[in-house]
Amino acid sequence: MWPEPARSGEGGAEECPTCRKPVEEALWADEHWRVDAVGSELRLPAVVMLQPRGHYDLTDLPAERAVELGPMLQRVERAMLGLGGVARVHVNRWGDGAAHLHFWLLARPAGMLQLRGTLLPLWEELLPPVSEDVRQRTLRALAEALAAG
Repeated sequence: MWPEPARSGEGGAEECPTCRKPVEEALWADEHWRVDAVGSELRLPAVVMLQPRGHYDLTDLPAERAVELGPMLQRVERAMLGLGGVARVHVNRWGDGAAHLHFWLLARPAGMLQLRGTLLPLWEELLPPVSEDVRQRTLRALAEALAAG
């Protein structure tokens, strides 16, 4: 058996980058959840990460937060679909890089059928970036939609 490397934040909240990230940097947050933009460039209509504010992984997510997870995923997906030009929202959880639970939500552009399924995160890096102006408008629109709930 091969040894597994430690994941980021494996030692607890005090060394977890997600826990140390100021909540003011989130696109949207409440007392239990946060939604963050991913990356400094945008190549898809939107890519965000949904994470609990407490330092949990899926195996130790408290029941109260687990009950909220489905509605939170729906809330984020609705906000992303509301941007327009989004055919589907892919929800992914890999969990190999960080010990803090996080779900990636990637908006697949309408009409780009070659990006369906597992190909979306692979091809995303090869798409041209959108302008910073468009990126900022998209992030504002997402933040407003999430706040409206």
